[in-house]
Amino acid sequence: MSTLANFSVTRKWPAKQPDVLQLYSLPTPNGVKVSILLEELGIPYEVHLVNFDSNDQLSPEFVGTFPNNKIPAIIDPNGPHGQPIALFESGAIMVYLAEKAGQFLPLDPALRYPTLQWLMFQMGGIGPMFGQVGFFNIFGGKDYEDKRPLMRYVAESKRLLGVLDKHLQGKDWVVGSDYTIADMAILPWVRNMIVRYDAEALIGWGQYPEVSRVLSQWLQRPAVQRGLLIPAR
Repeated sequence: MSTLANFSVTRKWPAKQPDVLQLYSLPTPNGVKVSILLEELGIPYEVHLVNFDSNDQLSPEFVGTFPNNKIPAIIDPNGPHGQPIALFESGAIMVYLAEKAGQFLPLDPALRYPTLQWLMFQMGGIGPMFGQVGFFNIFGGKDYEDKRPLMRYVAESKRLLGVLDKHLQGKDWVVGSDYTIADMAILPWVRNMIVRYDAEALIGWGQYPEVSRVLSQWLQRPAVQRGLLIPAR
């Protein structure tokens, strides 16, 4: 029978509570997507900080279980058929957890597929583009004299925000009245543009009142407030 000891990652981060879900993460926009979902679901879990400063994500133990060496990642000791399952890629983890718990991913296909659509919108568009704005505005790329790369990603980020702002008109959440994993995926990245990437002026934040409205109500949720700080640095 498979146990957590069969996963190399547990040699570097031993499980103190091997019967609960194990989360390997860092409080980045991608990382907190899963932390927030777990807090919203109320699922017991044990969290392990993967420290990028010491390249934990490149360690043989981590890569041996999660070959893409990215966070977040999980091991669910109570996976399909009663066997542990290890998963990486935040979107896949969110779908897995939401389906397992029966929350935040509607069963009705008329709502389910729009939820998945907007989840992919974040993964394929918002995450990569917003992340590049952060890189070229405040991280390593900020010293590049040529500002064309920055402005290219700013322009695409503004387009994506415009798409989202128009879509949110008359809606409580991204998928109408239902709060879903789409909101939990998109909104950490929107928040990061303001609180981390110092891009408020670059993107013209005042042009997106609907995005601002939904972000504000999302930040008031207790599970969001907790999840944004998990794992503690």
